[in-house]
Amino acid sequence: MSGHLRLTQQEADPVGAISASPIVAIGATLAFLLAAGLTWSHWGEVGSPLAAVIALVLVAAAGTAASFAASPARAPFTNDRLWLVVMLAVGAAIAEYVSTIGNNRQLYDDFGPAVIGMLILSLAPFCTWVSAALAGVLSAAVLSILVVGASMYTESTAPVAALITLNSASVLAMSAAAAGYSYGIVAETLSWQREANRAALQRDTELRAGIARSVQQSRVSVLGREVLPFLAGVMTADRISVADADRARELAEALRRALRAGIESTWLDDLAANIRMNRGVDTIVDDPTGAAAALTADQRSALTALISWLGDAARSQLITVSFAADADGETHGDITLVAETGTSPPSRRELDRFVAVARAVAFRADASLTRENVTVGLSYDID
Repeated sequence: MSGHLRLTQQEADPVGAISASPIVAIGATLAFLLAAGLTWSHWGEVGSPLAAVIALVLVAAAGTAASFAASPARAPFTNDRLWLVVMLAVGAAIAEYVSTIGNNRQLYDDFGPAVIGMLILSLAPFCTWVSAALAGVLSAAVLSILVVGASMYTESTAPVAALITLNSASVLAMSAAAAGYSYGIVAETLSWQREANRAALQRDTELRAGIARSVQQSRVSVLGREVLPFLAGVMTADRISVADADRARELAEALRRALRAGIESTWLDDLAANIRMNRGVDTIVDDPTGAAAALTADQRSALTALISWLGDAARSQLITVSFAADADGETHGDITLVAETGTSPPSRRELDRFVAVARAVAFRADASLTRENVTVGLSYDID
């Protein structure tokens, strides 16, 4: 339950959220068309045309803010953005109330509840179910106050409570739908990820075992090709020369470096080795402090996806991944990935999708693309 409280679809499934971003623009457009249509239909009740125009401008501003905030280039979406959109939409409802004050004979043709509900519903992939439900409840509370103020001018003889219920129904229903969608999609995604992680863990174990065997065989071959013949020669020699002593030190240092590299290797080193072995793309990892081991699971997944995608012989010839820390080494770290493009270099649109995913998992990301290179810069906070 606690995971569902904190997570959004964008955080649990960044790629799916990218695909859902056009829905926000569609919802914003429909909300504005609805507001304009209803304003036109009850123009006879409008006593202040200026307030009516301001109401439509605020609806347009709320839709624009929602579309702008949910775009992949500005991921991740935050609760502050949701509340900005809701405040603008509620402001539009208030302006509409002012425009018809004293003349509002029917409440069912006010666009405020429907517009607020549509905007909250369109943002469902980008907010938690709690924030979606809370936004709907608070909006309904403000609208209820407006209903109480307008009830004395309506032609209906129904009780005020009934008018409040009728007026709040649309915003509460759509915000409840948004909350249900957010909760359900996050639950399904987390369940799928658990299953995928089990399979990935098993595959990773097998992969590490294969790489370890390969490295071990390589070390054994080095021992058989260089160290053992040298030892055999020393053992049969009458005396050890200065050159023999120097050669022994060189071999001992080489073995020590190889053993330490094997002990200190990270998941990223294993990934680079796998890409080199299976795809023939030279992948170099420059991580002197082992910072790759400190990345979160989501950050590892995003970086793995990016490197694996670029690690195709058609896309890249050489991939270099470099880690660096800031001046004091305690605040944040930086990752620079440079890939020399191959015969079929990636497009800007494809690269932007990976940048959006990286931003959704707490990376500050940017990318540049030239004919020769793809460069991706990632910055992250160090806990």
